[in-house]
Amino acid sequence: MKILIAGGAGFIGSHLCDRLIKENYDVICVDNFLTGSKENIKHLLNSPHFKLITQDVINPLKLTEKIDAIFHLASPASPNHHSKISYFAHPMKTMMVNTQGTLQLLKLAKRTRAKFLFASTSEVYGEPLEHPQKEDYRGNVSTTGLRSIYDEAKRFGETLTAYFFRQESTDTRIARIFNTYGSRMLKADMRMIITFINQATAKKNITIFGDGSQTRSLCYIDDMVDGLLRLMFYPKTKGEIINLGSTDEHTVKEYAFIVKKLTKSKSKIVYSEKLPVDDPKKRRPDIAKAKRLLGWKPKVDLKQGLINMIEFYNK
Repeated sequence: MKILIAGGAGFIGSHLCDRLIKENYDVICVDNFLTGSKENIKHLLNSPHFKLITQDVINPLKLTEKIDAIFHLASPASPNHHSKISYFAHPMKTMMVNTQGTLQLLKLAKRTRAKFLFASTSEVYGEPLEHPQKEDYRGNVSTTGLRSIYDEAKRFGETLTAYFFRQESTDTRIARIFNTYGSRMLKADMRMIITFINQATAKKNITIFGDGSQTRSLCYIDDMVDGLLRLMFYPKTKGEIINLGSTDEHTVKEYAFIVKKLTKSKSKIVYSEKLPVDDPKKRRPDIAKAKRLLGWKPKVDLKQGLINMIEFYNK
């Protein structure tokens, strides 16, 4: 089978490339390297089962070969205002890749009769008034707030995907991906867990925004890749929307102390009064649907996942 991964040089995308090639699939990686890294896929470049296309997916892909499945993972994802690879640094590109890019890839899926998976996000739930969040929760979001360039673009990407399922009979599904961590997260991404590890290993202050009472649940990258593959290839997933993430919820403050302990760091934990704009106070998925349809739940516990991640960056 031939699999196309848009955003295949990114954090999640590159791990997905690895897993598929390990399982003897042929992989076409499409990436414009706005936020992806060639370092993530350099070990695959000489593989006969791997093909790299450097292109923005908002433009039509000129492919002649038959495609069996398309994973659409292409998009900036970091919400950190100070990161040069965040969606705040690339607002128009973020909106276009999740809308125009999604449309182009859906057209390709229809033309080649390929299965299609849209990588959506827990951000579509906004500042949730329901906890944990189920797939039928419609969210509490701002259409004009600073985060809307990402949140609303993902929501419209879901709308396009649902349209192609209903009206064009395309074999689609939507993954709502919650916070994920592991090796190959770019330090420039500046999301919570990679920032804590960077600060702790560099003996700098570990900085928490607000009082640290906001919660997150982190899913290890291997578990996330497994969930995405099951959602794409398992039966009875056509047209489905499924949360993928961990239900092991901790406060930001707890994560900071866990990282400090595991890195054996003497860094101080300090607090910044200013919270990021529209930063959700709570975030945890209800994964009952993933358990029922996919037989999936995260297996790697937080401590082991963080040890793996810390060892990767120490190298």
